[in-house]
Amino acid sequence: MTTDASVRPADVEEAVALGEHLVDAWGSWGPNMTPDATCVAFLSDRSGTPQVWVQDVVIDGPAPPARHIPLSDDPVVAVRWAADSRWLACEVATDGGVRTAVWVVRPDGSDARRIAGGPDEHAELGPWTRSGHRFVVTFPGTAPGAPTHAYLADPATGRLDPLAEGELIHVLDVSLEERFIVIRDGERGQQYVVVVDRLTNEDFSALPHGATGSTEVALIRPAPQDHGGPVYVYLASDVGLPRRQLIGLPFGPNGWRGEARTLAAREDAELEFVDADDAGRLLLLVWNVAGRSELELLDTATGGRTPIAGLPGYVAADPVLSRDGSSVVLGVQGPTRPRELWHLDTTTHAWTRITSAPPLPARRLVVPRLETFAGHDGLPLTGWLYRAPGSTGPGPVALSLHGGPEDQERPAFAPLHQTLAAAGITVFAPNIRGSSGFGREFVHADDVGGRYDAFADVLAAAQHLVDTGVADRQRMAVTGRSYGGYLTLTSLAFSPGVFAAGVDICGMSDLVTFYRDSEPWIAAAAVSKYGHPERDRALLEDISPLRAADQIDVPLLVVHGEHDTNVPIGEAHQIVLALRELDRQVQYLELAGEGHVYRRATSRKLLAATMVRFLAGALAVR
Repeated sequence: MTTDASVRPADVEEAVALGEHLVDAWGSWGPNMTPDATCVAFLSDRSGTPQVWVQDVVIDGPAPPARHIPLSDDPVVAVRWAADSRWLACEVATDGGVRTAVWVVRPDGSDARRIAGGPDEHAELGPWTRSGHRFVVTFPGTAPGAPTHAYLADPATGRLDPLAEGELIHVLDVSLEERFIVIRDGERGQQYVVVVDRLTNEDFSALPHGATGSTEVALIRPAPQDHGGPVYVYLASDVGLPRRQLIGLPFGPNGWRGEARTLAAREDAELEFVDADDAGRLLLLVWNVAGRSELELLDTATGGRTPIAGLPGYVAADPVLSRDGSSVVLGVQGPTRPRELWHLDTTTHAWTRITSAPPLPARRLVVPRLETFAGHDGLPLTGWLYRAPGSTGPGPVALSLHGGPEDQERPAFAPLHQTLAAAGITVFAPNIRGSSGFGREFVHADDVGGRYDAFADVLAAAQHLVDTGVADRQRMAVTGRSYGGYLTLTSLAFSPGVFAAGVDICGMSDLVTFYRDSEPWIAAAAVSKYGHPERDRALLEDISPLRAADQIDVPLLVVHGEHDTNVPIGEAHQIVLALRELDRQVQYLELAGEGHVYRRATSRKLLAATMVRFLAGALAVR
């Protein structure tokens, strides 16, 4: 069997240059429309940092230039347009970190000001009311056990009126007259939804309590004709179900409540997004099919579902259905195209590009191939393989592990994967157990004591690459960010000899100190996934790689953001210190002005260049 040559220095520097070009290929995402669907507000990093932009929607003819709406130098992470078109509400990452502030601004850029949040206060942006006069602002508890408070904010005056209180609540929707609200509460993967009647101060659970699963999206709309009840709540949920489905529940005032029923389900896909027009006559459904996106329109009166063909990319995100149901705007991306905004006419099903990304380098990018393999217990697993161009036999490979663990590796635009492949390092990005997109049992298969099976899945992915002739057993690295960074450390500490190097990007090194130092609302929500910091202390200690740091005997690169308070920066400092005291090969990169997500182009370029050079050196012929 032939073996690929070593990674050559010339290839590495060419790959670094390619990575810089790909990071500079800015995208557009997170759209929100005016009620008449003639203008869209969105986020774009075309200036190097995510900011708010506004652009007219033109179906026939060239699109006009987008207009920048300045707020601050900090990255903007969300924008929502009021139903009355008079205001934009925005969520801004304070100093680039995890804590966010809520701002308002007029669509012409005037009257910009902060409503809530700041360096010492975390505030989250919720939905606008259907009338457009107020929007939801949520303040998570700032101490263990402290409640979360939600308010209705007046954009003109900044006044905050109490709306709801609970442990880990998020307000998902507010009815037109502000009488009913939908609230999600609970820990990760065990979230339930209640509907609150603010007039009577009564509430009811939208789905059965106690069943495993969660609900990510819920909307209140007028009930379809002859479907019972004046109001309907639509939920994308997998509570007690094999996969996330569309559930409809009629209800009304005076405590009246109908029966919840499934309105749309697929055996091969999970419902990822749902949106509805104001009248509740048309629903937009986005399905996740093993990582790729598929769209449908659902007529609520007849139940008829119309598939939408021609999605101009592999992955769709942040879909918005116009208030009159005539238009959809959503973000679309794929392995060879950054995030762009597209318009769909719901009558003709014609697609129109709204924003365009800059030209990409002439070099051909890798389109990943979906691979299937089995876990140690036979559980079917999948992953996306970015084969280095020109590879003909076993060669250097980087196993790339996503965060979450409930995230999902999808065929999206991934500059880091492309940079490594261009340097001659094949990338394999698996979806091990605990990943979303594959059903309720799969996403919960790694909860608490199931963590050991997730560790074994990483080793099964590595063995798959060896068995299929992709990887040289002596030249495999394990890499990952957030939970994936934690898995990187566990793989090196608990399974020495399997990998030749590792890259830990903002991963936890000790789950005990993670619980101690993370933001209280983040720690409280993580109990269902990792275990309780007191009741499960022995388990947390056993699965913390810092306690087996002496077993890490290969080169390791550790990367962390200066302002990360999700996975606190101490998680990086303590593993680096432990390895240096053991005289091990460890390199540390701290990204200034970044939190848990690296949003600035300069940071992402530095990360890509450092990572590809590190792995190229570590995976040379041994």
